[in-house]
Amino acid sequence: MFAPLPTPEEMARWDRTSIDGYGLRNEMLMENASREALHVLRTELGRLAGLNALVFAGPGNNGGDAFALARHLHDQGALVHVIHTKPASHYKRASGYHLRLARKVGVPTLYLSYPNPAALSELPFPDLVIDGLLGTGFSGPLRNDMPAWIDLVNELGGGAFVLAVDIPSGLDGLSGRPSPVAVAADATVAFEAVKIGLALPEAAAYVGRVHVRPIGIPRRVLEETPPSFCRIEPEIIDCLPAPSATMHKGQAGHVLIIGGAEGLTGAPLLAALGALRGGAGLVTIACPAGLAAEIKAGVPEVMTLSLAHGRDWKSDMAGILGREMHRFDALVLGPGLGRAPETAAFVDALLSQERPPAVLDADCLYWLSKHPQLMNTLRSTDILTPHPGEMQRLLLAEEKTPSKAATTEALERLRTAAAFVAHRPFTLILKGAYSVAACAGRPAALSPFAAPALATGGAGDVLAGLVGSLLGRGLSALPAACLGLYWHGYAGVLLGRTYPNRGNLAGEIAHILPHALEELYNAQRKRHHDPESRHSHP
Repeated sequence: MFAPLPTPEEMARWDRTSIDGYGLRNEMLMENASREALHVLRTELGRLAGLNALVFAGPGNNGGDAFALARHLHDQGALVHVIHTKPASHYKRASGYHLRLARKVGVPTLYLSYPNPAALSELPFPDLVIDGLLGTGFSGPLRNDMPAWIDLVNELGGGAFVLAVDIPSGLDGLSGRPSPVAVAADATVAFEAVKIGLALPEAAAYVGRVHVRPIGIPRRVLEETPPSFCRIEPEIIDCLPAPSATMHKGQAGHVLIIGGAEGLTGAPLLAALGALRGGAGLVTIACPAGLAAEIKAGVPEVMTLSLAHGRDWKSDMAGILGREMHRFDALVLGPGLGRAPETAAFVDALLSQERPPAVLDADCLYWLSKHPQLMNTLRSTDILTPHPGEMQRLLLAEEKTPSKAATTEALERLRTAAAFVAHRPFTLILKGAYSVAACAGRPAALSPFAAPALATGGAGDVLAGLVGSLLGRGLSALPAACLGLYWHGYAGVLLGRTYPNRGNLAGEIAHILPHALEELYNAQRKRHHDPESRHSHP
């Protein structure tokens, strides 16, 4: 359900522990990596015999992987030439071993300290280029000669297939950003796990199709030193309870949406749609009595619970709701709740009483930022769903001044989410392209989706209702958050096929949820029948 996304430092620790703690030889890990890279090339290109392959081997361990892969390509009948960027005598240990082995079996090698067009012109134009210049240990600005090597690979890539070994050279394995240039690969083979930088939106233009391949890191190493981050995988849909042919509406969860204010009655309706399309058996909107008729007219399938009189929230409405709480399996508090002064007292009174698991969204988050002591009323069954602006307010309420990137860049959003919940009981969904779900003691989980169709008013209300429906069906907070993000994100991708230039409505996100779920199930069935598809990601 979750794939590890180690930082380069964490990946290096896995390698060291495997070698120093468990006795695996680095030569063996390189051999495993090169064979997995060969399998990826077979998947991408089919028959390799007769292809002209140009292999670029850099100065570090990534060069060793490239030497071993060159040998395998040679054995497959490809016409291989290796260009290495430091003298052969300078390659030591595992990299030197694989260079010597490649030479012994007849692989032609050529040392060039700098790209030399005259020397390269004597070689046949490649069908295949292997980028083994720099690995995930690279960080900081590129040294003087490396931008020229990267430019050469990209130039050759105009007519050849480019495979990046572990990471496109020049790409920062932590941030996913070029430094300042990077190889634009057609495919990347990531060894053992995708490094966090490869999974971030900044890397999308460089990585191509990403294939994740094991190289023999012991499972115990991963269990003893888990990564800081992970990615939500398609198997998350297995958390969803399968519907029974004999089920009735009372077995699918009753969700209470608490919201609606003057001019804001659409938000609770969109949340209700998200809950219904997410499979909730019953959905009720609780609102001031003066708004009930307006809300009820929007969606006939939604029930209303009128509270007292008028069109404003009052603190005593929490008591009325308290007497009704036993009827509901989950709450969604905040869509369209409004910011009238007395609403804060209502939120305080409601959160302090006995209640089912809750999704806290929109204006509820506003009141939490204005009255941070309300955070003390939250529980392990609760989920907060801020967008970047709401997250900024929550951080500022704690007298923490977030950095400029704290809620806009994907890596910083991961770090921000993890830090915010580190000593708190609840789960956090930090929304945005590649949304994040986090709770204390677990790696922060990255959604794999960035869908422009979701960048519309009301999309967050639909998500809140969807997550509320999952809580109502018995999922605990973190699985509900992760499944909700994955399902909602894929719905946005699916909707983008009909509206490639956006223009869709938030309600359409809700309505496409059942179709998105069916596609996800179909893809899951395909993965069970096609093991190869489990190792790659679009």
